[in-house]
Amino acid sequence: MTSELHVIFGSGPIGKATARCLVSAGKQVRIINRSGKASHLPASVEVLAGDIYDQQFVAQHARDATSVYQCAQPAYYEWTSKFPAMQAAVIAGVAQSNARLVVMENLYGYGRSNQPMTEKTPFAAHTRKGKLRAQMSEHLFAAHQAGRIRATSVRASNFYGPEYQLMGDQVVKPALQGKKATLLGNADMPHSFSYVNDIGATLALLGSDDRGLGRPWHAPSPAALTQREFVAILAKILGKPVGYRTINTAMVWLLGRFVKEIAETVEMMYEWQAPFVMDSSAFSQTFGLESTPIEQGIRSMVDWFRN
Repeated sequence: MTSELHVIFGSGPIGKATARCLVSAGKQVRIINRSGKASHLPASVEVLAGDIYDQQFVAQHARDATSVYQCAQPAYYEWTSKFPAMQAAVIAGVAQSNARLVVMENLYGYGRSNQPMTEKTPFAAHTRKGKLRAQMSEHLFAAHQAGRIRATSVRASNFYGPEYQLMGDQVVKPALQGKKATLLGNADMPHSFSYVNDIGATLALLGSDDRGLGRPWHAPSPAALTQREFVAILAKILGKPVGYRTINTAMVWLLGRFVKEIAETVEMMYEWQAPFVMDSSAFSQTFGLESTPIEQGIRSMVDWFRN
């Protein structure tokens, strides 16, 4: 164990995956969330409760840190009202220290793209959440360029792997229960998926390597595949057929009238109606980290939900 302290804001699947990677590398890790509780973590990880909307609280914990990882987010339906303030507090707090800042982002800012998305794809968001994400990313790197912080970010596509997320809740968990999986939009469109543990490894690596600073990076992700192909791999691993149903935008809108989280997904359905492909070769070529093969990742997902 080194004397380096790495502070992670947020204890969702990505925060936890990052913590596990850092512990494996011999780092001291502190996770901060609202409750001060988190499961499925190495025993050495310190978990504290705190308010990351408070920049002085952030500064207090960034002061002795080598790197800070911003993996927290408000509830999906509170992004517009709360997310910019959260990230602004993190930037302002980290700016009072010498810590690197590694921010978890996504692909929303690119909007629709007829070509595989790279880190050089210009922002052209057409959704509220996409415009918000683009604006937050621009503010992050403006602070870096101004010399206020030393920052980088990781962008990834829809998660799969251990812990709860879209492909786990709607595909793997029902399949294990003998129920139909739920797919979105057009099940035959190629779609990039990012393995949770690969995202964590990307964040952890960038928190220890200054070569990553000043720009975003796409987490290494396997070649795009369709949702139908994803289900076929799952069926092969389970050794039994997996049935599925697809839901379209109108159905999501109807469900959203009763569930606020689902209502927020309506504008993002474009991701599932056309090819949604991410190119992550730049990170692999620069840092030598390759993505986990898709079948191996899905198998780990099955094991996690089984246990």
